Amino acid sequence: MRTTNTFSVHFWVKPKNEKINDGLIYARITVNQKRVLVSLKREISLELWDFQKRRAKGNSAQVKQLNLHLDSAQSRLFQCYQELTSKGKKVTAQLIKATYLGEDENSKSLQNLIDYHSKKIASTHAVGSIRNYGITENYIFKFINKERKTPDLYLKELDYKFLCDFENFLNSYYPKGHPKAMKHNTVMKHIQRLRKMVTLAYHMEWIDKDPFRRWKNTFEKTDREFLSDNELSNLETYVFPVERLERVRDLFVFSCYTGISYVDIMKLTANNISVGNDGNKWILTKRQKTNTPIRVPLLDPALELIRKYEHHPVTMVTGSLLPVITNEKLNVYLKEVAILCGIKKNLTFHMARHTFATTVTLSNGVPIE
Repeated sequence: MRTTNTFSVHFWVKPKNEKINDGLIYARITVNQKRVLVSLKREISLELWDFQKRRAKGNSAQVKQLNLHLDSAQSRLFQCYQELTSKGKKVTAQLIKATYLGEDENSKSLQNLIDYHSKKIASTHAVGSIRNYGITENYIFKFINKERKTPDLYLKELDYKFLCDFENFLNSYYPKGHPKAMKHNTVMKHIQRLRKMVTLAYHMEWIDKDPFRRWKNTFEKTDREFLSDNELSNLETYVFPVERLERVRDLFVFSCYTGISYVDIMKLTANNISVGNDGNKWILTKRQKTNTPIRVPLLDPALELIRKYEHHPVTMVTGSLLPVITNEKLNVYLKEVAILCGIKKNLTFHMARHTFATTVTLSNGVPIE
């Protein structure tokens, strides 16, 4: 069995045709007497080519530059041969060519990584998280199309400069339908998602170096709004002119007294209610986002809302604990609710969880745990 290889690289000029005295320069790779040609994408007049030395002849700047390029190509081809040999692979001329051109089986592209990552998280992440990754991926390809003028990149082309340029691109990008550019924390979230994908590639040995090894994400601290005791009380007692807004208010108030997110409330059924060791009713379920268990005591206001909708036409059809409504409509209707109740804050459903964590729990001496 052969344990060593015969390896050589020679440069060769192929004339374009009989009428034109110019030729294309190729590198001829020979391994164990088998050859392949690699185009170096350089042309030269046949009069300037030394067929014995296999280099351009003369002292012009153009000739010197071409010979430097040939030396560099020869050095890189020899390096490819050494890399393949050190990895214990069966070395062939074709494999050296593929490695040199970045086309070997281990030269994965950004698109390869994104496709693999998308399949990996398809059954482990929540729909919202998958959608957010999709948005980040769109920005990545917008960036490389605009700034790098290419639809895809090899992973080995990712470096610290790429990350800096991507951050600058996001900072100056105006999303369609938005009046201004992204906020700093939004930019950091997109880079954070890219980082998770690149880290996956590094652990799978698709890349030799992690371009994020010196990168630090910087998030600005934000004050998360919540409703005060008075605002929550006004919201609970307000009599709405239409049932649609009353239902939206009730869903919000339920989240204020349970801390359960919109997506998890929509999944609740009577099967999620259980009597605890203390004799009181509890909600037992799992967070869709993290798949972690939720165990929440049903406070009186939340229990009253469950009783209110127990025989409601909507819950009778859906089998849900509370009326089902889309997240988009819910947040739109909450703007109307805020105006009618005189709440000046930007009322979103997520604010209910912060209200639970502050006004309902910590403000009343209940540990957040």
